[in-house]
Amino acid sequence: IGAGTSFNMLQTMNEGYKVVQLQKAYTQNPKDIRTLSAENAFYLATLGSARALHLEDKLGNFETGKEADFVVLNPSSTPLTKFRMEHAQTWQEKLFAMMMMGDDRMIEATYILGKKWQDPAKAKAN
Repeated sequence: IGAGTSFNMLQTMNEGYKVVQLQKAYTQNPKDIRTLSAENAFYLATLGSARALHLEDKLGNFETGKEADFVVLNPSSTPLTKFRMEHAQTWQEKLFAMMMMGDDRMIEATYILGKKWQDPAKAKAN
């Protein structure tokens, strides 16, 4: 889990990007501060966090034998994100759009230890 104000990794990546941009705007030497790319943000939210916690042997990617805790994202979850995805030219642009525009609506499914999790609140509604 990344450090942030939300359990939603997309929102945390969004906030991290903005913090880096603000640091660049308010420093004497903006070239000394590296921009947070979407690719790096997704790495930090997954395998990078696992490595920071010395848990890369258990989680962080889809290698065989690791715990399978992951979410499935739907980048076309809203009309606006669908529009943005249709006009993205590269996979980096798509990741950036997901990082900046993504929220809980983008989470299509959640898996815990390889099993699909059903939200009890949603299960009652059905």
